[in-house]
Amino acid sequence: MEPKAPEDIYKTWLEPVPPRITVLGEHLDSARQNLASSLVNGFANAGFGSDKLLTVDGGNKWIYRNKEHGMLSATASLGLLHLWDVDGGLTPIDKYLYSTDDYIKSGALLALGVVNCRVKNECDPALALLGDYVAMDNQTLQVGAILGIALAYAGSHRDDVIELLLPLISSSSMEISSLSSLACGIISVGKHDNEVSVTILNKIIDMNGTDRLKSAYARLAGLGLALCYMGSRDAIDVPNEAVSILEEPFKSIMETILLMCGYAGSGDVLVIQELLHIVGEKVDISKEGKKNSAEKKDSKSKKDSFTKIKVPKKPEWDYSIGQAMATLAVAAVSMGEEIGAEMTHRIFGHVCRYGDPSVRKVAPLAIALSSVSHPQLNVIDVLTKYSHDADDEVACNAIFGLGLIGAGTNNARLAAGLRQLAVFHTRNPSQLFMVRFAQGLVHMGKGTLSLNPLHTDRMLVDPVGLAGLLAPLVALVEPHALVLGDSHYLLYFLVAAIQPRWLLTLDENLDTLPVTVRVGQAVDVVGKAGTPKTIAGIHTHTTPVLLTSVERAELATDQYDVVGPTLDGICVLKKVKNVKV
Repeated sequence: MEPKAPEDIYKTWLEPVPPRITVLGEHLDSARQNLASSLVNGFANAGFGSDKLLTVDGGNKWIYRNKEHGMLSATASLGLLHLWDVDGGLTPIDKYLYSTDDYIKSGALLALGVVNCRVKNECDPALALLGDYVAMDNQTLQVGAILGIALAYAGSHRDDVIELLLPLISSSSMEISSLSSLACGIISVGKHDNEVSVTILNKIIDMNGTDRLKSAYARLAGLGLALCYMGSRDAIDVPNEAVSILEEPFKSIMETILLMCGYAGSGDVLVIQELLHIVGEKVDISKEGKKNSAEKKDSKSKKDSFTKIKVPKKPEWDYSIGQAMATLAVAAVSMGEEIGAEMTHRIFGHVCRYGDPSVRKVAPLAIALSSVSHPQLNVIDVLTKYSHDADDEVACNAIFGLGLIGAGTNNARLAAGLRQLAVFHTRNPSQLFMVRFAQGLVHMGKGTLSLNPLHTDRMLVDPVGLAGLLAPLVALVEPHALVLGDSHYLLYFLVAAIQPRWLLTLDENLDTLPVTVRVGQAVDVVGKAGTPKTIAGIHTHTTPVLLTSVERAELATDQYDVVGPTLDGICVLKKVKNVKV
């Protein structure tokens, strides 16, 4: 297939842009929009090994059209182009490791991790190439190396990799410390690793009572701790006791994140009710208000002698972030259970109308999380409504949510809606950046990939895939602090959730075996008598065939039988003996 340029994704010739904007647009070169084009180019051509920006002659020039941190993400998009191609993908990236610019070098390190994401190789190239950069004094290179190792060894539970990252959790840099915590959490996801959890807990407790705990990065460290307990349910009681000594509201934030990861995908009604109680309660900040007023009186007495000295403004707590996390947690717990997901959609509608500002801006993300890569009309309509919101953070998150629900589907209705949003937000750089990124997600892998963490007929949750989704979603609780600032590289955690959505059948010698299959909408037959049909709206195809997140396939021939329990992904078939053709 011919590679797609960002303009082919945007279809700018279909956008009814006013003439004045068009004339200006021909001469302006926005660094933020170039960054968006780099991300779109990477996600749209993911796994195809070629594009029209980086792999062509003079591809280096495109990287230099970005600024500083933008260069990091632009170079890292090369890893998306060569996704899962360990043998052929490392050579094109290698030359950027010798660049004199630290941001390009860091992007190349992240690209190496993206190429190796969820791929096991005997040579273990990721650790050999990235290990030396982790302990460097250069913070820019450390960021790329940490993220690269996190993606390359996501869910591997390898002790030698974790030992490499553990010392960095104690770093004085908030960014390095939090990213290392998150990396350790993704590598040891669901393992209950005591060494990792104790190290992260000690770091968080050390920050208690300081302004560092107010940083948006601190929540990423908390997520790293919670990922160690993914799907462990009651095992979160131990870290819950440990975080009880933290000051509010970080204590509530940590308890909610632990609850979210511990019961993710379980559909536990009691936990959802507990989380909804947190979302609905009114935050009481009267005590904090008295404390702040006392501090102001003390500062006034000192201002007489120091009138000309400017005191830097300290970051203030947003006491409703715990509620925002609870909103996201409701979606994470209820995902995978259709009736529960429908009920939460209705609840999120009330939350968006009557909730506090911080809860409203997270509600679109929660709606999107409950239907990843499954663009339902009612969900599209709700998110489109909030993408026009006056609050730019609500609008940005709603636009990102549109990209998430349509990821890898090539949905025409969604693509047309995003083109209209691009016109509506022409003068808003943050929203326009999100629109472009969402367009890249919708056309991810030219429609052959998915971000849905549910597999085996939607019965099981992939913990690594869910962890890859939660990292950028938690970062987007405050979009301007991280993703819309200098930490847009956090969007690359989505790579951990990328999976092909094709059905490929192999024989017992692992050679490709084309067979006829019936594909249709999956029907829930649990508890029904007899042998009811498991699919509706049947179409007959010959494998390989693409399946959406809610479709199911069954063999249309009696000559072969499936070795595994379900027919999705890469399946091995065995020939049935004594069958009349």
